[in-house]
Amino acid sequence: MAEVDKSTVVATLLAAAAHGRGGLRFLDRAERETFHPWPEILERARAAAGRLQRLGIAPGDRVAIVLPTGVDFFDAYFGIQLAGAVPVPLYPPVRLGRLDEYHRQTAAMLEAAGARLLLTERRLQLLLGETVERARPELGCARLVDLPERSFREVAVAPGDLGLVQFSSGTTVDPKPVALSHRALMAQVRVLNALWPERDGVAVTGVSWLPLYHDMGLIGCVLPAMDLPSEMTLIGPEVFVTRPAVWLRAISRYRAFISPAPNFAYGLCVTKVRDDELAGVDLSSWRAALNGAEAIAPGVARAFIERFAPFGLRPEALTPVYGLSEAALAVTFSALDRPFRSERFDRHRLADERRAVPAADGQEIVSLGRPLAGFSLRVVGPEGAEQPEGRVGRVWITGPSLMEGYLGRPEATARALVDGWLDTGDLGFLWQGELYLTGRAKDVLILRGRNYAPDLVEHAVDGLPGLRTGCAVAVSWLPEGAEGEVLALFLEAHRDSSEAQLTALPEAARQAVLGATGLAVDEVVLVAPGTLPRTSSGKLRRAETLKRHRAGELEPPAAVTALRLAGSFARSGLAWARLKVGGGRRG
Repeated sequence: MAEVDKSTVVATLLAAAAHGRGGLRFLDRAERETFHPWPEILERARAAAGRLQRLGIAPGDRVAIVLPTGVDFFDAYFGIQLAGAVPVPLYPPVRLGRLDEYHRQTAAMLEAAGARLLLTERRLQLLLGETVERARPELGCARLVDLPERSFREVAVAPGDLGLVQFSSGTTVDPKPVALSHRALMAQVRVLNALWPERDGVAVTGVSWLPLYHDMGLIGCVLPAMDLPSEMTLIGPEVFVTRPAVWLRAISRYRAFISPAPNFAYGLCVTKVRDDELAGVDLSSWRAALNGAEAIAPGVARAFIERFAPFGLRPEALTPVYGLSEAALAVTFSALDRPFRSERFDRHRLADERRAVPAADGQEIVSLGRPLAGFSLRVVGPEGAEQPEGRVGRVWITGPSLMEGYLGRPEATARALVDGWLDTGDLGFLWQGELYLTGRAKDVLILRGRNYAPDLVEHAVDGLPGLRTGCAVAVSWLPEGAEGEVLALFLEAHRDSSEAQLTALPEAARQAVLGATGLAVDEVVLVAPGTLPRTSSGKLRRAETLKRHRAGELEPPAAVTALRLAGSFARSGLAWARLKVGGGRRG
């Protein structure tokens, strides 16, 4: 039998449609399903490609997509690729109160990607007016259904052609468009699918609520399902955030083998999912509960396993992973057949000597496993020398799915890619052959001459009453006239928190951080729900948080006026009395 061509996303879609097995299932807010088999996905994409060709979209053109999770997204995504063009998925506006920021960021992304056209839906088209006015894509903003029909004209797509532009999650202020070839995308897909066994001849199935503009949702879930081919069940992220039990019920209902999520999602399930929402739920099919995209809190991981073990969740299912946009997605995986691994290391040796030294009462860090097939990594010191095991440095990687570079950014590309190696900007070390991260190079806390990972401080406050799960930001900065850096902690209040909880939260946070890390927090700032700035993939932006705080742009919770903090403020010799919960403008 001749080998099936899967060298490009287009060829793989054709192969999935010819095979006939599997497809995409969408669940709405009422958990009603709509299933679209791969042959139907292909036909819809061909119709979309014909409309785009009639409009004048040519091979190599970049076309932005601002659409929610649904079949319309894939009409656009695959239709663009069938036309030989390049999809640029962008996130829809989710907070009407933050539209100015959305317009600014999205227009910058459209310009950085060089998008000729923006595809959206009727509900969003009016909201995107200012974005389009700022970016001025040549062909404007349109809905596919409004474009004139025309028969699809087949276009040759090669593995080396640009297949996707996605934005590095930490670069929303100065967006860096990550250019991924079809070759890179399919290399990542093959690496991932090599991990999943077939069960009795039936390909593994998955469930995802992750946004489709994020690599873990699109490249990590949909493309592997198309490659197998198999079924993937998709839920809108807005549904998960408001009703996280829907995710777990879908895993049980469709016997999903794989379903990934970031750390905050596992914590949200622990605190928000009730037993009465899980009647009849069986999570025993879930063998790959991948945990990635943000720092992993070991306490959250343990709590999730304990909370859902009565519903069939296996301890070894929770699988920490590591990856990044510039590698198309995954780089390391923990073993799928063991519970997640963590170790404790002396926090002062990590900070002072950049060395990992085991200590029973030290900082607990979760292992992110070993490099996937075809990937290699090394830890590089300040002078560029490769570090031995246990030494902290910058993590460099190489592998089959690295980006071509940052589109139109040769200088940024040259800084990131050196002789086939990608400088990830992450700090970490190897221990017993496995990767442990300690933070981002640009986010390191500098206090009294020592370096600390902000995650260490942020995880210390997990679970405090009144705090939104996973919504803490730690930064250090040097105020004008001060003798040394101060440690500031920003806490996003829960929508249901009481005034009493918010009044107690700053001191509770200071004590939790002091007990877990030995660090004294100089400033605690409570902010309203949804206030902390995030990247397009949902990661908290530490530097931007501090910038907005200093500009007085962070909104306090409605139940809080001004809570003055004491303690370490007095030791600094500054007029700390002016610092109030919620930021400067309201103080």
